[in-house]
Amino acid sequence: MGKLKTLLFLLMATMLVLAACGEDKNNAAGDNEYGLVKKGKLTYAASGVYKPFNFEENGELTGFDMEIGAAIAEKMGLEPNPVTNPFETILQGLVANKYDAIIGSMAYTKERAKQAAFTEPYYYSGGMIWVAKDNNDIKSPEDLKGKKIGVVSQSTYEEPAKTLSDDIQYYASDVVALQDLTIENRLDAVITADIVGFEAIDNGFEIKEVGNPLWVEQPSIAVKKDNEKLRDAIDKALQEIIDDGTYDEISKKWFDRNLLDIDLEDAELLE
Repeated sequence: MGKLKTLLFLLMATMLVLAACGEDKNNAAGDNEYGLVKKGKLTYAASGVYKPFNFEENGELTGFDMEIGAAIAEKMGLEPNPVTNPFETILQGLVANKYDAIIGSMAYTKERAKQAAFTEPYYYSGGMIWVAKDNNDIKSPEDLKGKKIGVVSQSTYEEPAKTLSDDIQYYASDVVALQDLTIENRLDAVITADIVGFEAIDNGFEIKEVGNPLWVEQPSIAVKKDNEKLRDAIDKALQEIIDDGTYDEISKKWFDRNLLDIDLEDAELLE
């Protein structure tokens, strides 16, 4: 009889454990309405080498993109979980479900929209030609023919650079490319964002811009193509931080201006 009671007790205990596990699993699936890779967290990726937008400092990820991501996560009631991934494979990582979103200064393009769903732009930026401060030979895009141009691999600057020269040098970081402008025979020009170039000048880089931006691009937040629910929720949160002044505060902290304040009437938008 004692053995029977023990057997019944163990059977009931096992059933309770299994029921609890099933309940946890069901709750996790039910609560995770956006299909997040980590329940309760918004995991968003950036290259981590695009200062001042996203970079590592004292072992922590920081920058404009990181703070915008954290503010959006807070509005959604989620914990921010920033991660890094090389920019040249960052879209592949999203498709492979390594993270929920890309908040890493990735501009919307029609080609990228084939692989991901994009939010509204969270800032505007111009693609600009940069040369060494003492370079007086390059004064226009036409002067780049036959010159060595540095660009970040898989960035929106790659294809325009190819139309201007056959000699393209690829980089993982804009900062390294801009540094190479000041080293003899490394590069003749770099094409990158106006904001990045001006920030580099503020940090002592001996470089200068050539003319006006070639186009205006629209960095946006990317999510998996079939996850419109998450995309819409991020769009809503983005609008909320714009409306309550959080966005303006973050933007002015990093750039002394609001990166959404731009006259788009005559701008050539990159598509």
